[in-house]
Amino acid sequence: MRFKKWIRTTAIAALLFTSMATPAAVAESRSISDESIYDVLVDRYFDAKSENDGDKTNPKNPAKFAGGDFQGIIDKLSDIKDMGFTIISLGSVFATETYDGKSVTSYRKIEPNFGTKDEFKKLIRTVKKNDMSVMIDFPLNGVSEHHEWAQDPEKSSWIQSKKDGKVRWDLTNEEVRQALIDAAVDFVSAYDIDGVRLTNIDGADTAFLNEMIESIKSVDEGIYVISDSESDADFDAKFYDEVSDIFRYAFKNVDENTDDLMKYFESYAKGETDVPTQIMIDNLNTDRFLYTAEIYPPTRLKMVLGAALLLPGVPVMQYGTEIAMNGKAGPEAHQLYNFKTDSELKDYIADIQTLRNQSETLRKGEFNLIQNKDGLIVFQRKSDKENWIVIINNTSERKKIEIPKELVGENKEIRGTLEGEIFREGDDGIFRIIQNREVVEIYQVIDEQGINVSYIIALAFVYIIFIVFVVALLKRSKRRKPEA
Repeated sequence: MRFKKWIRTTAIAALLFTSMATPAAVAESRSISDESIYDVLVDRYFDAKSENDGDKTNPKNPAKFAGGDFQGIIDKLSDIKDMGFTIISLGSVFATETYDGKSVTSYRKIEPNFGTKDEFKKLIRTVKKNDMSVMIDFPLNGVSEHHEWAQDPEKSSWIQSKKDGKVRWDLTNEEVRQALIDAAVDFVSAYDIDGVRLTNIDGADTAFLNEMIESIKSVDEGIYVISDSESDADFDAKFYDEVSDIFRYAFKNVDENTDDLMKYFESYAKGETDVPTQIMIDNLNTDRFLYTAEIYPPTRLKMVLGAALLLPGVPVMQYGTEIAMNGKAGPEAHQLYNFKTDSELKDYIADIQTLRNQSETLRKGEFNLIQNKDGLIVFQRKSDKENWIVIINNTSERKKIEIPKELVGENKEIRGTLEGEIFREGDDGIFRIIQNREVVEIYQVIDEQGINVSYIIALAFVYIIFIVFVVALLKRSKRRKPEA
């Protein structure tokens, strides 16, 4: 299976290498729109060390800690990297009473069930060595009533209210505001964090949030700061609650209404703002996408992920989506990761992200929505160097899509990168692309060249290696076979 995956990835790379007339321009500086975020709960990923499984750990109870730790993410990091994600968002790693990190008891201490400070630092170093970044959640409110600040009598005025074991800080109190800023800055500085997601920000006014964002970025201007709530503050990427609902209902079945799909991405796509929107089909606080989907899960996920990874914005994917994890919001949606599942969806994500990561145009090129109706979405990403056409056919029928010559150019052909089909200009100047139902394809516009000899040679070389590998295995097997 791994070898098959290597063949496919190499074939895509060969197509990119041989078909691009000119290499993509290298971005002068990286922005959050170049990133894709893998959102994981440390406790629910992989338990590598039983020594740190404390009294709170009970894998049989979905509401308790399952045992996942920092070392577990280190051990399985290649799974995330191979899918092409550039940021790993770890959730809250502070000392907590709950597996999801929400009932924080200290902004200084690391949750011992996840591992030690040194192990956390090792995880960060390992992620960076693999050319990825680390983001953590910082809850501004709704922490445990046993939080160390809440236990300090001198800080009693910091508490606005207590309810159901949770504390709400008085975010109008200047001491509280400064303490929260200092805690975030100290943590980011101590552990060389690349990104912060501020959570539970209700009650925080825009001025305070902007002050916090500015303070965090004073450590390093390159640190991304986002949130999981709607806000007018100067976050690097916007969040809208409705986004996941739009994707959920647009892709739960074929032929669904997709009129609202661009609602929160249009202004960024048109260049009216330089702040992209987080693209999420679900998140750690919602039902899983498949909880809503009505038909075959892998197909539904391929459709919705194709859109989420390719539309203009910042893709944020919840852990387990690549293994078709299901469930209602809460522990049911936060299952312990199963590493024995099929890799079909992982490979699909990797194929798309190989293209996205290698092409600045696919990430940030000029956007042109060609068609968007009832599950058929066609758009173009274009720059001086590259021209791409993406077709998402989430309908119940095979479709013929007509692309006018003015969008393609003179003496060009359109070549699929995932399925490999080639389409050329008709006598009337129209490119007619035939695409099967429930298929996402990323087409690259390249110079017309008939048979792509270079690509065929490159692909043939890949398969020759595969054949040699199989023959070698057969010969080895025969040598080991005992004589009759």
